[in-house]
Amino acid sequence: MSDASITVTLPDGSQKQTAAGTSIGTFVRDAIGPGLAKAAVLARANGTFVDLSRTLDVDTTLEIFTTKAPEALETIRHDAAHIVADAVQRLFPGTQVTIGPSIENGFYYDFDRGQPFSEEELAKIEVLANQIVAADLPFQRTEVTPDQAVQMFTAKGETFKVEIIQDIVGKGATVLTLYSHGDWVDFCEGPHGPSTAKVGVIKILSSSAAYWRGDHRNKSLQRIYGTAFFDQKGLDAWLKQREEAEKRDHRRLGKDLDLFHFHPFSPGAAFWTPKGTAIYTVLSSYMRKLALENGYVEIKTPLLYNKGLWETSGHWGKYKENMFLIEDSEAKAAGDPDPHNFSLKPMNCPSHHLYYGFRKQSYRDLPLRLHTQDVLHRNEAAGSLGGLTRVRQFAQDDAHIYCREDQIPDEVQRFVKLLDHVYNAVGLKYSAKFATRPPQRIGDDAMWDRAEASLKSALDGLGLAYELKPGDGAFYGPKIDFDVSDSLGRKWQLGTIQLDYAAPERFDLTYVAEDGKPHRPVVTPPRDLRLVRAVHRDPDRALRRRVPGMARADPGRDRHRDRSRQRPRPHRGLAPRRQWRPRDVRRQQRDDEGEDPRRLAPEDPVHDRDRREGGRERLRQHPHVRRGRSAEDGDHDVRCVRSAARARSALPLNRQGRQRAGRQRARRQRANRQGSFPGASVPRR
Repeated sequence: MSDASITVTLPDGSQKQTAAGTSIGTFVRDAIGPGLAKAAVLARANGTFVDLSRTLDVDTTLEIFTTKAPEALETIRHDAAHIVADAVQRLFPGTQVTIGPSIENGFYYDFDRGQPFSEEELAKIEVLANQIVAADLPFQRTEVTPDQAVQMFTAKGETFKVEIIQDIVGKGATVLTLYSHGDWVDFCEGPHGPSTAKVGVIKILSSSAAYWRGDHRNKSLQRIYGTAFFDQKGLDAWLKQREEAEKRDHRRLGKDLDLFHFHPFSPGAAFWTPKGTAIYTVLSSYMRKLALENGYVEIKTPLLYNKGLWETSGHWGKYKENMFLIEDSEAKAAGDPDPHNFSLKPMNCPSHHLYYGFRKQSYRDLPLRLHTQDVLHRNEAAGSLGGLTRVRQFAQDDAHIYCREDQIPDEVQRFVKLLDHVYNAVGLKYSAKFATRPPQRIGDDAMWDRAEASLKSALDGLGLAYELKPGDGAFYGPKIDFDVSDSLGRKWQLGTIQLDYAAPERFDLTYVAEDGKPHRPVVTPPRDLRLVRAVHRDPDRALRRRVPGMARADPGRDRHRDRSRQRPRPHRGLAPRRQWRPRDVRRQQRDDEGEDPRRLAPEDPVHDRDRREGGRERLRQHPHVRRGRSAEDGDHDVRCVRSAARARSALPLNRQGRQRAGRQRARRQRANRQGSFPGASVPRR
């Protein structure tokens, strides 16, 4: 520890002094308090996540994450993966380890073993892993050279670790980090918690086969899935939620309710049944109507593009492995060593930029709001496909707004209001996250200051509460993400709006400003407004979010055909309506009471009614009979059935007929009030 003093800035803006070389854990205990030090799991120093054992050597902006933070839960699940790998190698010597990252709701670790893990073996692994947790072994970080790391793992017979190290060294790494607890050591970037005891409790969930690095041409490995929580209470609550989720698995319900199916001949693409297609079309039409009403224009762009587009956008170098490439026969005939020069589009952004550039744009044309629902294709790994959650083909409800920089706050507010309308329509509660500039980014600080100020002013203008996520923005601009909770309380990141300053530069997009000079527009792509990704990225995933709500539906009974179980729709007309009864009851009542007076011919309604027993009294109660006084007829009631069409309108109608009848009644009532209807209040003669 040095005698030099450094300044540590905390999240609330306060500053504290400490000696250079002090560990973060020691600083938290001495300068802040032992309570926080006990609950702390990891820290973020100058924007980088680090262990509590790391030292403070320069002036630092420091943030501490306790057991209540999601980042801490993710960290202990990474710790749990190391602990499970240690347990496996203790129980089954000779097993090689590969990689073990934390994932959503847990972790996994891949092992090279000659045979799958049995249920009995998984139970033993879980018991030993929790014993290692109880041992409270500290995690220790060590820096080594690549040669030292290769030598150590070669001696252990860990060929997969050696391959990983060589790949990282090939990318320019000169110093590597190892993490150990007890005698077990692994190559890892970290960070990790203070000790194994922070993990709390580990639960082994399942095992499966997996290819090394996700490539079917590589060796098949054995993967163990698990999860970890800080205490047993948290684990029990999650297991109960998981049990409910299995009951509502959209893949099972989609098949039981006859909504969609999948086939191995087209992996990752849904076959929509007539019922599923009807729901899909309703979602699509709903979003199209909202978009057009809110100033968007719908366009359609090609599905197939030459690689020149993707080279301009930057996707060819960074996203090529996730694209479906198509061989160009002409390029192959010409001897091109890589004739796969075309690709199905995996996103809409580049094609929208091309569309914007087709004509010269003026400042009067902005904002230009482009909306599309084109089909997209992404070459997701076969092992990652799962129902409608991860697919290879989907139709994204996408939009791009081209605007001036001074229009950003208004456009963001317009988008958030639209998103609020959609989420509320389907009963989804959401929360906003404001992600600011990352360490690696384009543009200068002045540009980022303006962009972040624009988004912040829009959020403040709406009075919308949000969580600040420093450093989580895209490299080309800040963004606002929207998370929703489903019926089981699970969080999903759906809608997002981003500011893109890179695309106008890459595609040379301009507009003519008031000064007559070309200026760059700002692209704000509000993605994933769909009721899905349900207000989720596409109608496919919208149903993935909504189908679990149908878990109590009886797939063996078509309720739309079972009229006796339907409740009557509320009558929207102006006249009162008789009480609804099942059809068989109505028929029986007509047989018992005689002819329904509404079916009488209207030419001589009174004469016909008087010929029928009880007809006069029943007619007096009929909603389409007018009552009044007539000087010619004395004190008796005046009754008339207005017309044959109006008599027929009392018969059961479909929805369109009821709406038409309601409009006709409204017109007649207005005419009666104004005294302009030819047959208004005419007494019987």
